[in-house]
Amino acid sequence: MDTSSKIALVTGATRGMGLETVRQLAEAGVQTILTGRNHERAVAAAQSFQAQGLPVEALQLDVTDPGSIRVAAHVVQLRHGRLDVLVNNAGIVMDEFGKIPSEQTLETWQVTFATNLFGVIAVTQAFLPLLHQAAHGTIVNVSSAESLLSFDQSSHAVASSAKSPVYSVSKSALDAWTLQLEQELQGSRIVVRSVYPGSVRTALRSGQGELPVTEGARLSLRQALSGHYNQQGGLVHQEQVPSW
Repeated sequence: MDTSSKIALVTGATRGMGLETVRQLAEAGVQTILTGRNHERAVAAAQSFQAQGLPVEALQLDVTDPGSIRVAAHVVQLRHGRLDVLVNNAGIVMDEFGKIPSEQTLETWQVTFATNLFGVIAVTQAFLPLLHQAAHGTIVNVSSAESLLSFDQSSHAVASSAKSPVYSVSKSALDAWTLQLEQELQGSRIVVRSVYPGSVRTALRSGQGELPVTEGARLSLRQALSGHYNQQGGLVHQEQVPSW
């Protein structure tokens, strides 16, 4: 597939899996917009890729700031006139370790949902007109297997999930949003997917996990560049469609 003419934007991309997703997209020849809350960090990260000859540009974007989102969408409109791929990668874990769901503070729930759900919705709404301008648009929402209502309660991963119930519920809500949006976009030129990268060693999980960020980002890359209708179902885990 010729990816040299594609334009992609990745949120939360100044470190971890977002940064690696930018790298892999750019190495595939995609003009990639690296975004982050901190403008200086975004610029520095983009410049490191540019020094390697990779097609990466920086853009400040805070998914919890409506003004920042509007400005970013306007800049992409002026620079490119369209967007082929949107990777909603930005996410946070704020759960207090050892506390059960009812003991987590309301603030923890509100702040987590502001990034992990409402931020994704706001960014998607802002960039949807630009995705409609593409020949084929793709939205990749980075979720987690911890979101699955059918998650294996005996697995080691669930023991980890129990430590972060707020994060898990926010990702369940993200998946529900993905499925709703998928239904809305049926018949259009835009496909939307929630991807479960697996247990990835990132700062989000204090460096704990089974997979390196290179492997975690690869699933987002494959969905971003896989073509329009090759994968049925809005939820994707290791190339399979899980039971939600």
